[in-house]
Amino acid sequence: MSPSAATAPTDAPELPAGHKRLIALLVASTFVVILNETIMSVALPRLMDDLDIPATTAQWLTTAFLLTMAVVIPVTGFLLQRFHVRTVFLGSMIAFSTGTLVAALAPGFVVLLVGRIIQAIGTALMMPLLMTTILNLVPEARRGAMMGTVSIVISVAPAIGPTISGLVLSGLDWRWMFWIVLPISLLSLALGARWVENVTEPRVMRIDAVSVGLSALGFSGIVYGLSSIGEQAQGETLLAPWIPITVGVVGLLGFGMRQLALRERALLDIRCFTNPIFSVATALMAVSMMALFGAIILLPMYLQDVQEVSTLTTGLLLLPGGLVMGLLSPVVGRLYDRVGPRPLVIPAAVVVSASLLIMTTLDEGSSLAVVVLAHVVLSAGLAMMFTPLLTTALGAVPPQLYSHGSAIVSTMQQVAGAAGTAIFITVMTRRATAVSDAGTANPDALSEGIQRALTYGVGLTVLAIAVAVFLRRPPAPQMPPAADSAAVPA
Repeated sequence: MSPSAATAPTDAPELPAGHKRLIALLVASTFVVILNETIMSVALPRLMDDLDIPATTAQWLTTAFLLTMAVVIPVTGFLLQRFHVRTVFLGSMIAFSTGTLVAALAPGFVVLLVGRIIQAIGTALMMPLLMTTILNLVPEARRGAMMGTVSIVISVAPAIGPTISGLVLSGLDWRWMFWIVLPISLLSLALGARWVENVTEPRVMRIDAVSVGLSALGFSGIVYGLSSIGEQAQGETLLAPWIPITVGVVGLLGFGMRQLALRERALLDIRCFTNPIFSVATALMAVSMMALFGAIILLPMYLQDVQEVSTLTTGLLLLPGGLVMGLLSPVVGRLYDRVGPRPLVIPAAVVVSASLLIMTTLDEGSSLAVVVLAHVVLSAGLAMMFTPLLTTALGAVPPQLYSHGSAIVSTMQQVAGAAGTAIFITVMTRRATAVSDAGTANPDALSEGIQRALTYGVGLTVLAIAVAVFLRRPPAPQMPPAADSAAVPA
């Protein structure tokens, strides 16, 4: 690392006040919408009872949310180049607010699922919008610190979702999880209508409908197939899991070939993956998201169904981990600006692996203090990974591909989250069902299922440790996008 790299953060120019206000509003709005990815996790046992649905059906309230985002996000690369920032922001918050209202009024599972899907459409637009705006407005030397703030959004918001839902469910109906969020989203929409500036120059483009169809087919087929494996263990699946998985793989292959053929007119320019730094960082981000969402889904089930603690207690027990993420993310961002990604990511991957290994020992007799400690350690490790990986991946793409790089990273995050949720639930369900059929009592069977699922998580993170060795800091861009931020295309 050159001496200038260590001092760059203090030498970089300050952002104009209008740009600071825009980024602050985008960060706050993204935090609110991302929070809803996991706000249902603690509520799943309550919803399973109230709506009379099994775990493999209830998980779709999270999986469908993530899957919808994975289908919509590839389109955002096109939208951010075709429309003004203001237009995309208002469209995002209108969709999110509408979905929140539908979910709050839902009389049953189907309408609730529809509301979650509409919410996800709005959420899908916000994360790429935030990251692309930062890449266009923030000097390269300050991006690590700024991405530390963004990491709070992508890691802390999902992490504290269970805490908030636990607090709400301790005294209110599950619909209040949406009634409380609705006025906040409407306030964000009102502020955006007043404050959001157009800081990019859109260009006339045509969307490729074939690419949209192949993307939707590919991502939905794979995640549905993974979820079907868990349903098959309980004899509830309509299709053999290999069918949608095969369709999904074929769809993604077709999508990739289509993007390469379209080149500059691609819906999602996957030439970003020709950069090895981008590829390694994005792969590690995907593993991190799988570990995060797997833990977020399984720990509330363990606490409520095995330890038999209340939803309020569950939320409070998971709160320290969310706070640790929030405190560490900005610090890690500043460290990244000085030391780069590798000295942070390799130790962090070891910490994440160790925390999941501790969780594989949890059973009916485990102390709640051990649960909290393991979750805090996991949260600290993930906080040390998210900021360096996000900054490294996006810093590796050239300015003309910022919107596509942001969309790819956001897509991978959501697909990984959906796949992680599906895989962890699948492994848990199959193991718990097998043990229960052998005559083991339900709490013990569920505990063994959760242990088995977390063991798979350990294997994923061990692989991440090996891959992290190849991570390195991307070179500085030849023309910093902050030089003329008002005219840089999205």
